[in-house]
Amino acid sequence: MIQTIRQAVSLSLDPYYNLALEKYLLDHTAEDEVILYLWQNQRTVVCGRNQNLWKECHVTRLLADGGHPARRLSGGGAVFHDTGNLNFTFLARRDNYDTDRQLQVIIEACRNLGIQAEKTGRNDITVEGRKFSGNAFYASGDRKYHHGTLLVQVDTGRMSAYLNVDREKLASKGVSSVRSRVANLTEFCPSLTIQEMREQMIRAFQDVYRLPVQPYDFHSISADELKQSETFFASDQWLYGRKIDFTIQIQRRFPWGDFDLRLNVDKGIITAAALYSDANDEAYIRAIRDQLEGRNYSYEALKTLTDTCCQTAEHQAMAADIQNLLYEAI
Repeated sequence: MIQTIRQAVSLSLDPYYNLALEKYLLDHTAEDEVILYLWQNQRTVVCGRNQNLWKECHVTRLLADGGHPARRLSGGGAVFHDTGNLNFTFLARRDNYDTDRQLQVIIEACRNLGIQAEKTGRNDITVEGRKFSGNAFYASGDRKYHHGTLLVQVDTGRMSAYLNVDREKLASKGVSSVRSRVANLTEFCPSLTIQEMREQMIRAFQDVYRLPVQPYDFHSISADELKQSETFFASDQWLYGRKIDFTIQIQRRFPWGDFDLRLNVDKGIITAAALYSDANDEAYIRAIRDQLEGRNYSYEALKTLTDTCCQTAEHQAMAADIQNLLYEAI
């Protein structure tokens, strides 16, 4: 039962610090509370946990311009952050976690500003059919978070310059470019500022949960634990992974996301493997990826793997798509 709701606002624009703080808040979320974390990054491309950062982002251009490549814990696709964007994270224990209620906070905050936002599809919030908020999700034990973007006045030119969006993905959304698909909230409320959006999110958080919001006690945070996590998120190993020249690639885009399997095989055994995807269910993709090496390179062996990793009906539907692809490719 929710007894307390808390707001945590980061004053840093460093993506590695902000991702570390997000993980810290998740790891220390109490049983009876929900936390709303609000944060901003300066000129950053954040990719999903299972994505190929080099494929999703023009990394060299981003670094040359003083930007930051980053990788989050959740699944989903790559997004661009600058100081015209406000990021949010709802953190709670499993029993207190309610995606619909969390999305309602965003919708109410917009409606308080006279912006008629609505939920569309599974994870997007739009105005007049254009997306200003994308959402992603992560779970660790009985703790979960739901985070995303609020495009207030993002530089969409830089967004297009740094993101390398798959044309097939855009076509599946019925648009020709990432810029045509998204909208800034200032198009609908020209006077809107980040500070006002932040205030409206906190107000809506109180209204939807019907509790007074309390500030998070930042003095209680372990500086050593936070620094260790920040170092992890900034590391090349986390950002880019190992570099391997693969000899086999099996790839297709499905309604739930892309599937890009890359393998080296020696004498019928998978000796090196990478699996990239922007699927929102990062755990299922990760479970498959972590068990590829050392397995026989055969349809039967990989079908068994994709079956054994299933935990939900959604996983089973994803497995059926993947198995059809493997049957064609092997």
